[in-house]
Formats: sequence, structure tokens, C-alpha cells
Amino acid sequence: MINKKSKGFTIIELMVAIVVLSFGIMGAYGAFLPFINATYAISQKFTGVYLAQEGLEIVRNIRDTNFKKSTKDGSTKWSGGLLECELGCQLDYKTGTLAEAPPNTLKAYDPSEFLKINGDGFYGYDSGANTRFKRKITIDPQLGSDILKVSVIVTWDYNNKPFSFETIGYLYNWY
Repeated sequence: MINKKSKGFTIIELMVAIVVLSFGIMGAYGAFLPFINATYAISQKFTGVYLAQEGLEIVRNIRDTNFKKSTKDGSTKWSGGLLECELGCQLDYKTGTLAEAPPNTLKAYDPSEFLKINGDGFYGYDSGANTRFKRKITIDPQLGSDILKVSVIVTWDYNNKPFSFETIGYLYNWY
């Protein structure tokens, strides 16, 4: 004769199994949550470093364009336009290029203006969605007439904490 009581799980056993599995899944999720947050915070830091380096490269590009103009017309100064950044300015990858529009021109730093990211993934001031990043470029001509100190500071907030990254470079008059 077969005992009918030992043929399967009872509803109570099934509920206990579900509760145990739920606690296991919640524990695993709780263990990975800090890693997910850390990964996002690190990606924000990498973006800040990239934007600071890009700012320095844009200033170099303007200096190099000034050199090219100077060899053609002789009247353009190698530091032309850059000395306006002594108190801070903002510019983006279109500044000083043929794609420059009024929002991309070299202008005084506005602490209320955020960099925007466009549909192509480029950061600028002309179009796209606001990001959490601001970039301030300061150029110090006090080192002499042939050397400019360029400081780029990128700031952002993440989880109500302020973050920043600064890079410094020097530009030289090659001629």
C-alpha cells in the first residue's frame, strides 16, 4: 500500500522554499549593488578626465591654428584669443573650427551653463541634453610672453557630492 502523504510538497513546504529563495536572491542583489554604484561613479570620473584633457587639446588646437594664420598673414599672434581666458572661459570641440557657431565661440565662463551631449556623443554648448559636467579653462600668461599656463577644471555632482578633476598644461611660442 502506498502512503499518500509522502507524494509531494505541501503548500507550507512550497512557501518556505519560496521565502528561502527570495532571501538568497535579495542577498545576492545586495552584494552586487555597491559594485553597480561604484562602476557608475568610476565612469563619471573617466568622463571628467576625458573632458579635461579635451579642453587642453582644444586650446592647443587654437594655438596651432593661430600659428598657421600667422605664417599666412603675419599679423595673427600665437596666443590670439587665448588671453581672454585669464579669468576663465568655456569652449568646446567646435571652437576655432569651420563648424563653430555662436554657442561654440570662446566666451567667459558661465558657472550656470552645463556641457550638453549631442546625438553623436560629443560634448558641447550648442545642442543636446544637459549633462552634469561643467568645464572651466583658465590661461595664465604670467610665466612670460612665450609661455602660457593652461588649467582645465571639470566639475560635476554625483549623489549630492561634488567632484572635480583638474589638468594643467603649458603652451609655448614655437616661433
